[in-house]
Amino acid sequence: MPLESVKKVADADFPTRWGHFRILGFEGTRIDPEPCSPETAAVSRKIEGAVALVLGDIHNGPPVVRIHSQCLTGDVFGSLRCDCRLQLELALQTIAQAGAGILLYEQQEGRGIGLMAKLRAYELQDQGLDTVEANLRLGFKPDCREFELPAEILKLLDVHSVRLITNNPEKVEALESAGIHVVERISAEVEPQLTFERYVQVKQEKMGHIIDRVPELG
Repeated sequence: MPLESVKKVADADFPTRWGHFRILGFEGTRIDPEPCSPETAAVSRKIEGAVALVLGDIHNGPPVVRIHSQCLTGDVFGSLRCDCRLQLELALQTIAQAGAGILLYEQQEGRGIGLMAKLRAYELQDQGLDTVEANLRLGFKPDCREFELPAEILKLLDVHSVRLITNNPEKVEALESAGIHVVERISAEVEPQLTFERYVQVKQEKMGHIIDRVPELG
């Protein structure tokens, strides 16, 4: 379902080790008749939040943009079960090098299933399931994320064409469907690690991500 009443709720100065950004907070309301999990089958209304880190002049040509889903285990704790933190740092570095861009950080932990469910999925992965199989075993879709909020934020920022950092074709399709033109896809590939080689390979083989440097499973 489309988001309702997307609005900016905060705008502040935000220096980082990659550059001097502005940090903007956004919220949108969604009425969701088809929740990701069958455990919550009733129609629900929920508030979605996202943060935008904005650097430089984002209107002097299509800015570099990254849509990044929250990953507490990777982004904060440095987990090497996934490539999330490495992708986050790659995106911030790429935006800084370009001199302008936007990082959109969505509260969609575990591909939208939430932190506790993600940890339960970790347990299943320890027993041999891959990320897709674990989500399905728990009663979720392989990927529960929606990308309407980032598109609406870009429109509020008066950005209608972007250079998107992603390996996920669904992000490109979501922006294009919302009227945001993706003039270039910039690879979000990071240096492969043995600890997350299967994770990346599953994203490529089962979720259609564009990956070139996946090592062979040993």
